[in-house]
Amino acid sequence: MYTLPNKLKVFALVFMVLGALGIIAGFLSVPKTTEDVAAMMADAHHGQGHAAEGHEMSNHEETHEGEMHMAEGHHAEEAGHDMAHATADPHQEHLEHVMHQIQNRPWSALYIASFFFFMIALGALAFYAIQYAAQAGWSPILFRVMEGVTGYLPVASVGVLVLLLASALGLSHIFHWMDPELVNPESTHYDKIIAGKSGCLNVPFFMIRALFFLLGWNAYRWLSRKYSLADDTAQDQSFFKKNFKLSAGFLVFFIVTESIMSWDWIMSFDPHWFSTLFGWYVFAGMMVCAITVIALVTIYLKSQGYLEEVNDSHIHDLAKFMFAFSIFWTYLWFSQFMLIWYADIPEEVTYFVTRIEDYKLPFFGMIAMNFVFPLLLLMNSDYKRVNWFVVMAGIVILAGHYLDVFNMVMPATVGQSWTIGVPEIGALMFFFGLFVYVVFTTLTKAPLTPKNNPFIKESKHFHY
Repeated sequence: MYTLPNKLKVFALVFMVLGALGIIAGFLSVPKTTEDVAAMMADAHHGQGHAAEGHEMSNHEETHEGEMHMAEGHHAEEAGHDMAHATADPHQEHLEHVMHQIQNRPWSALYIASFFFFMIALGALAFYAIQYAAQAGWSPILFRVMEGVTGYLPVASVGVLVLLLASALGLSHIFHWMDPELVNPESTHYDKIIAGKSGCLNVPFFMIRALFFLLGWNAYRWLSRKYSLADDTAQDQSFFKKNFKLSAGFLVFFIVTESIMSWDWIMSFDPHWFSTLFGWYVFAGMMVCAITVIALVTIYLKSQGYLEEVNDSHIHDLAKFMFAFSIFWTYLWFSQFMLIWYADIPEEVTYFVTRIEDYKLPFFGMIAMNFVFPLLLLMNSDYKRVNWFVVMAGIVILAGHYLDVFNMVMPATVGQSWTIGVPEIGALMFFFGLFVYVVFTTLTKAPLTPKNNPFIKESKHFHY
């Protein structure tokens, strides 16, 4: 049985506390009135004057310089805010536009970090189901690690649901389409495109779908874990067969609900834009992150003297999946980007124009981290067997896919006022600490090696 070390527990708790403080600081630092925004813009002008004289601008001043240009050339949908109280004064509208974008930033940072770790747990659940449905012989020795990672799913589900509910109740305005003025034909803010999608994009149906998805995913997670533990003491293979059938059925449910989830929870940030590849694109990122975390947890446990039967062939296979899904993600990214960019339809291409013009560093950095680095680090078969090489590649991959989620959310919710500062780092630290604590606590609940799986002997003696 695995025992949670006190150092790891303290490590996780420290991250959670520091992260919570960062989240609170992020919410407290946003401007409350347009006068505050005007003062920030004045500071930015002052900072620009000093920069022209040869003085180096601080990161803080650069952030406000970006805030000053926020409304220039951006659509209302990118603001992600409530325009119901906009006035007829263009200058006042500009200030309110900037204020709502800045106010969206801590909510967006919280949502990005929450969704990032949620998709790791959900991706691990899908990978686990694939192993059962395929009756894979190499992976049963890793099943408890996968179950440990999926142990975060119930906690993550609550977190995501709370943030979705906060938007539905009007506490946050990151989902721009939830503004009732946009579907009111008598309003000056009436949006014909969003109104045309209101049969699907309406708050009650949106929340019902979210609850249905979360209940379905968590129900499979609970049942599969139950059958897996029961299989350890079973006298026959009945529980394995139940898990096999359950997993095959779940994968059908998952591939449909995951696509709709990606449209609802990510693509709807840009309600004028759509991509038929988007569900697969999110799926690819989800899977590569999940497999990477499974590999990292496995390597850590083995370094602590656990999972003695795990050998470099198991690590090699995990690294192969990391490499394969990184290439798959790149294929989907390029297919989506190339078709939209080449067609140059204004309603479609604006999605990438915004990101290329305003998010150059995270946009192109994300591509390098998610494709170039995995390609160079994991192409060689021998490197896939070297633990520290896999760990290094895994850290780059996870950072790259965090930026991927960042790029999918921030341009639509905060426009040019983006930066990676206290709110983003605080949210990331909090959910990282929570993830580590829940996953490793789950690992203490059962033996790390399944006992009665029909393929366990094959897995223990797996060599490639």
